[in-house]
Amino acid sequence: MEKAANPEEHPEADIIRATERERLRALVDADMEVAWRLHAEGFQLVTPGGGTYSREEYLGDIASGEVDYLVWEPTSEIEVRVYGDGAVIRYRAHIEIMVGGTLDVANTWHTDSYEKRDGQWQVVWSQATRIPGNRN
Repeated sequence: MEKAANPEEHPEADIIRATERERLRALVDADMEVAWRLHAEGFQLVTPGGGTYSREEYLGDIASGEVDYLVWEPTSEIEVRVYGDGAVIRYRAHIEIMVGGTLDVANTWHTDSYEKRDGQWQVVWSQATRIPGNRN
């Protein structure tokens, strides 16, 4: 039986990492054209507080300024596991965000699911978890 390729060494892994970095830049810059392209139809975000956003709600709040990312920087390597036309990524990040005029600064874990649709990697699910205190 042939051994399956290691999903961490998949040739698409660097493309997915670059796509996630492009997505983060688009969200910080409120570049809605890029943000819409990189978030799949049916996208859902689960926030650190347990709330959920659809793609329309999330990107709509960013476009309106209700949600304003000031900083979103990965603080660890973006780990990638690719399974055919699907992938899961995981990384830590530092975020500074204004929500409804209130500043929140947090260190977070991110776990995102990507799918390759029509030749383009798009995020379909995203979950962020706040890291308490100064622990990594």
